Amino acid sequence: MKVHLIAIGGSAMHNMAIALHDKGITVTGSDDEIFEPSKSRLQKRGLLPESEGWFPEKIQTDLDAVIVGMHARKDNPELIKAQELGLRIFSYPEYIYEQTKNKTRIVIGGSHGKTSTTAMILHVMKECGIECDFLVGAQLEGFDCMVKFTETARFAVIEGDEYLSSPTDLRPKFHLYFPDIALLTGIAWDHINVFPTFENYVDQFKIFLDKITDGGVLVYCERDEIVKEISTQHQGHFKKVSYDVHPHEVAGGITYLITSEGKVPLKIFGDHNLQNLNGALKVCLEAGIEPADFYQAIASFKGAARRLEPVKETVDAVVYKDFAHSPSKLKATTSAFKHQFPDRKLVACMELHTFSSLNEKFLGEYKDSMAAADQAFVYFNPHTIEHKKLPPISKDQVKRAFGSDNVTVYTDSTELVKDLKSMPWHQSNLLLMTSGNFDGVDFAQLADELLV
Repeated sequence: MKVHLIAIGGSAMHNMAIALHDKGITVTGSDDEIFEPSKSRLQKRGLLPESEGWFPEKIQTDLDAVIVGMHARKDNPELIKAQELGLRIFSYPEYIYEQTKNKTRIVIGGSHGKTSTTAMILHVMKECGIECDFLVGAQLEGFDCMVKFTETARFAVIEGDEYLSSPTDLRPKFHLYFPDIALLTGIAWDHINVFPTFENYVDQFKIFLDKITDGGVLVYCERDEIVKEISTQHQGHFKKVSYDVHPHEVAGGITYLITSEGKVPLKIFGDHNLQNLNGALKVCLEAGIEPADFYQAIASFKGAARRLEPVKETVDAVVYKDFAHSPSKLKATTSAFKHQFPDRKLVACMELHTFSSLNEKFLGEYKDSMAAADQAFVYFNPHTIEHKKLPPISKDQVKRAFGSDNVTVYTDSTELVKDLKSMPWHQSNLLLMTSGNFDGVDFAQLADELLV
């Protein structure tokens, strides 16, 4: 087979290119800009295009498929050439389905917790010696790539993103996977540039449930009222399994699962993680894994990259980073940290970085989301707002939106770092939450300077 990827340099697309190459498929691709780590990873496998740009002459009739990434535009010259030749054109999620349509597809959907839950399921399957294809949204320890395709695996574990599929396919990605086992973690309004109302956003998850195969399984979080409502009311011909936070206790800074197999110590913590873990357990049971095997495997799970990930730890302080940026995740993560270390001061820093978070219409959703922290620092860059072509917001506006007295707002990350360095860190924890990097802050270096 021969496959060409338009916009091969993207985070998801370059991983797909590697997965197809590793399966033995001939892969070519193009992009007008390719950054690290995509560039080095493609180059290592001989997949890096010779020149950046778009080259219609690469599109020939011998191609079995052309895959279009989100970075490409509708008027992309390679896409136009493929259309003119009548080639088979796929969006990224369409081709994920094409590669996994003969497997048992496990699809994890939800506004938050998708990556962590997917990572837990993959970790358990790997520890149990079960081969599976997969798509996950972060680099995982023990896995070389974020995508894998094989001829032999019976299962495909897919992180089901609700964002759009491609410039020419405006359906959410997770509408195209047709799960045999679906998991729905939670629903909290996001991507307001695409889904302008909460009702419109919720509708996408209702459609996701419509896509579950007859005789399949829906595993859903009963703690989330919206998820519970749409799941219990749905009339699909599939089994329904609910879950909540797994029973547990915290002792000496360690979380233990309470199970029929005894107490199981974990390397992760927090109700959000324990909720995801219980969802992963229910999925694994449906896939035929025994409870004892699940608990033995999950005990060694350290988390997905940038999902509540430790940066540095001393005897009386820790620095963690987290991908959290949505209001619900901020609240869950700060609360988890305070619960895990109740006797330590918690300093929580977050960056308003995404389109939704920097939108003045959305800011009110952040009310009390960092109230559990002893001190909460919120950073945003006005130039990022200009770049996203959004109306300007003020520091006072952001502080009012968060609504708690512990919040201080910054528009200069060097001032934020300076204030962090001036603080004592004895019996104190620092939590850094962003989908960016606070405009160039080196988290490891900062942690070394704070925790000496």
